Amino acid sequence: MCVLTIALLLFPGTALDSLWRLNPDAHAAFHTIGAWAIALMLAVGIACGFAAIGLWRGAFWGRQIAIVILVVNMIADLSNVMLRHDYRALIGVPIAVGIVFWLTRPRRNRG
Repeated sequence: MCVLTIALLLFPGTALDSLWRLNPDAHAAFHTIGAWAIALMLAVGIACGFAAIGLWRGAFWGRQIAIVILVVNMIADLSNVMLRHDYRALIGVPIAVGIVFWLTRPRRNRG
């Protein structure tokens, strides 16, 4: 999704622009941020990529990156609810809490 968003920001006016209809608020927010939106999405994509690699390998650092990403996402969801009164964002909170709980539980011997 990060790559798609970056492509949509870099090449406006293409046939893919119709995808912004799925989330017009994001489109407006990214245009408000300007060129920094591309850097932000690149950073998010890289962080998610590192988390995915770390989780795949079962590495401690992968879990830590994933937890940080999820906590930042929860804070953003709660901010959207409180500041913008967008209650749809609440769906992400219990999901993120559940995943963080799963990532922080003690590991059992699986061998």
